[in-house]
Amino acid sequence: MLLLSSSEPYGLTYIETAELDGETNLKVKQALTVTSDMGENTPALASFDGEVRCEAPNNRLDKFKGTLTYKENKYPLDNEKILLRGCTLRNTEWCYGLVIFAGQDSKLMQNSGLSAFKRTNIDRLMNILVLWIFGFLIVMCTVLAIGNSIWESQKGYYFQVYLPWDVDTPNASFSGFLMFWSYVIILNTVVPISLYVSIEVIRLGSSFYIDWDSKMYYPKKDTPALARTTTLTEELGQIQYIFSDKTGTLTQNIMIFNKCTINGKMYGNVHDLSGQRIDITAKTEKVDFSFNPMADPKFVFYDHSLLEAVKIGDPEVQEFFRLLSLCHTVMPEEKQKGILIYQAQSPDEGALVTAARNFGFVFLSRTPETITLVEMGKTVVYELLSILDFDNVRKRMSVIVRHPDGKLYLYCKGADTIVFERLSASSQQLRDITTTHLDEFAGDGLRTLALAYKELNKVYFTNWQERYQEASTSLENREELLSELYEEIEKDLTLLGATAVEDKLQDGVPQTIETLSKANIKIWVLTGDKQETAVNIGYACNMLNEDMKNIFIIDGNNSEEVRVELRKASAIMRKEDQTEISIKQLKKPTFIPEENVDGEYGLVISGDLLAYALEDMEIDFLKTACLCKTVICCRVTPLQKAQVIELVKKYKKAITLAIGDGANDVSMIKAAHIGVGISGEEGTQAVLSSDFSFAQFRYLQRLLLVHGRWSYFRMCRFLSYFFYKNFAFTFVHFWYGFFCGFSAQTVYDEWFITLYNLMYTSLPVLAMSLFDQDVNDRWSMAYPQLYEPGQFNRYFNKLVFVKCIIHGVYSSLVLFFIPYGALFEAVRDDGETVSDYQSFALIAQTCLLVAVTLQIALDTSFWTAINHFFIWGSLAVYFAITFTMYSNGMYLMFPTSFPFIGTARNALNQPHVWLTIFLSAVMCVLPIVIVRYLSAELRPTSIEKLQLKIRKIKTLPPKPVVRRLKRPSARRSAYAFAHQQGFGALITSGKNMRIRNINYKPSKTVV
Repeated sequence: MLLLSSSEPYGLTYIETAELDGETNLKVKQALTVTSDMGENTPALASFDGEVRCEAPNNRLDKFKGTLTYKENKYPLDNEKILLRGCTLRNTEWCYGLVIFAGQDSKLMQNSGLSAFKRTNIDRLMNILVLWIFGFLIVMCTVLAIGNSIWESQKGYYFQVYLPWDVDTPNASFSGFLMFWSYVIILNTVVPISLYVSIEVIRLGSSFYIDWDSKMYYPKKDTPALARTTTLTEELGQIQYIFSDKTGTLTQNIMIFNKCTINGKMYGNVHDLSGQRIDITAKTEKVDFSFNPMADPKFVFYDHSLLEAVKIGDPEVQEFFRLLSLCHTVMPEEKQKGILIYQAQSPDEGALVTAARNFGFVFLSRTPETITLVEMGKTVVYELLSILDFDNVRKRMSVIVRHPDGKLYLYCKGADTIVFERLSASSQQLRDITTTHLDEFAGDGLRTLALAYKELNKVYFTNWQERYQEASTSLENREELLSELYEEIEKDLTLLGATAVEDKLQDGVPQTIETLSKANIKIWVLTGDKQETAVNIGYACNMLNEDMKNIFIIDGNNSEEVRVELRKASAIMRKEDQTEISIKQLKKPTFIPEENVDGEYGLVISGDLLAYALEDMEIDFLKTACLCKTVICCRVTPLQKAQVIELVKKYKKAITLAIGDGANDVSMIKAAHIGVGISGEEGTQAVLSSDFSFAQFRYLQRLLLVHGRWSYFRMCRFLSYFFYKNFAFTFVHFWYGFFCGFSAQTVYDEWFITLYNLMYTSLPVLAMSLFDQDVNDRWSMAYPQLYEPGQFNRYFNKLVFVKCIIHGVYSSLVLFFIPYGALFEAVRDDGETVSDYQSFALIAQTCLLVAVTLQIALDTSFWTAINHFFIWGSLAVYFAITFTMYSNGMYLMFPTSFPFIGTARNALNQPHVWLTIFLSAVMCVLPIVIVRYLSAELRPTSIEKLQLKIRKIKTLPPKPVVRRLKRPSARRSAYAFAHQQGFGALITSGKNMRIRNINYKPSKTVV
């Protein structure tokens, strides 16, 4: 939308772009003067007939080119005059605009990915296996059909006196053709039609477990975990790459004034009566700011000594907070009477000004020429003479003010390395002490900022101001001239101290990342924030650390430089010769295998350079990135987030998970195999587009390591057993074909065939698939290495499927030939024969059911009352139904439906029949018992080692303790890099000022 006018002077509009790039800092847009003069004049706006010519719809959030033609004049349009869909007005009551692009043409929608139907790895594998099984069925039926043709031509043709051919069967070949289709019907049980229904029931149960998990419930917001899909649960146990947003996902997007050092003394720690430092808890007494009526009630601090120093008038401490309340670009606003709200360009500045406010130095208001403070209840007006603005090179900002007593002071804050270079010799000792404190702050992951000041000579400043005015109006080398003047005046500073601001992470984020890394899961951060902010969070989360061999920051100016830097980084990690780096484009492979390097590395790349990498050097980028432990992509657009994920999916063939909380994360959530939405501060767009959602990032480890691993484990056990029991069931028919003239006669009773999958074997396998667990949740969280088998598909793959077939074929041989041999010419105790078809069918199906029941009992790791009831109950139900259906009463009522009259009581009362059943069942499970025993003894897996440990210690692992990770580091974050360059000039010009009445009456005003 083209901004036409707003409630602010000069058509200025303040916006927040959290839904576009995740940043919550204040940004400024300004309308053209020719349109801003219309204000809120509705008739003038309605009659506006300007013509806009601009670029076609695209996904570039940071660029716009166009021209406005109005009243025969042309005006250039750029991104500073455009409001994008998804941004939020801040500190602006209203604005009017001209819609340029709407719907799918808007930049937000251009960055939104297309919704795609997601299927799991197991779904795709199942489709292949079903084709294999169908081909296998065709082969079996063909063999039996050919056997029928041969048998009919050699035996059946001469046997027609007893078994005459059908009228429609002219020859043996046609008989074989008919038998082919008969066997397709009989052997169709090998094709797992009911398998898909059972899988969906299991997935539904797994999704309910996620919904019901009280350990993933967030009471502060009354938000439970939610499985928004029921088709992807087992893939949670196979994740190899996690792509995470930063703002609102890893962080709470809250900056907190945590500690500070003033004149060599550290404040912020809490000590007991003996002087020993103690940890801050919920019971720790907070500092009481009730003396200050303008204090922010949300501000919390625990060190009482700092407030005492302010109250007794310690000059260094008061000067420290005076600097914080003067040196900034914050805009005050009073939305409600008596409630002062700060609109800060960056959260860092807001936190520092709020801290000064609570300690008695309240920033009240500002004009282009003055800054009004309330210092310990007294209103003091400072004359603002100049703002030396921040930029990425200076890494500092300064203000020059005149005190009420007429003295001139320069106040400076910035990166400690930059400020320390400009200190006077008298601050050397204080600098050494402050450096020690800064190292401790850095170890706690806090963002540090050094503060310094100097008194200016009036004559010198008058001369400097004249030269500054000349430089600021120079047409040539303006930036260089201003930089030289800044360097000249910002020297010989007196050090005051330093601040330590915490970019507050969500609870448990470092521990979660550490745990997931142990599970061999790679975590990439894709954020719209600036590079320094993203890197700071990387250190705070322990994704980056000083122990890494190297952290590569890609900062080339064009595509060739980016390619060279990527290949150079790759050569360093592989320890290859760096002098022979080629710039030729690599041939695109279909798959990039995993590579291991010696040591840990990190990679940082910005969105502009990532655009080059994703266009014509995606293989270079991906190969280099995958060698690194941590990858941080900053300043990326929503579409680039999705493109990075698609790149990993395409060439790594890895299962990916994306997690975010805002509208700018929707594209990557849709692109990943699994999308997780966090119900945070940026709305519900991410949650509505996700597959799973919860309130805190730390719940991700439980979702993957417990629910994901269990779901994958259970699904694989279910599939292995399902294929085994169906192959064992079906192949008995195949062997029987060789003994019945390939006549397509069933070996089992037709009622058993109907009830086998429907009743006898369905509930036991469902119980195992819903309740089984190799280890409980506590052990799963304590040993994240147990997650690895799912990443490599070890529990179910094509090889495991072949083993299931072999096991099923072996069992079918046992189940057919042992009963066949046992009943061959066998007689009862009374001399009657039991070698009839009906007795053989009964004994064969009983052997089968006992064998598959023992097999599922052997496969079950975690026994519950439900497992016992379903497994042994199904066996009991079989015998009850069998004796009922084979009774005289059923035959008398339905003589054609129940022909097996008396078979059960006549056959099952013979000892040798039970011995046959026992022998068949033992022979079926014996090879599995032997193989598993030898495997556990000779090559035990990680889970088998852990199970042995659990049996020995017979206790649960200790509950995880959330601890603050301390990282030894000399690296310190610099200034608030979300700060927008040029905002200081905007303040001193007065264009962003309008009169506001602050409802506070001080006891005394000093000007």
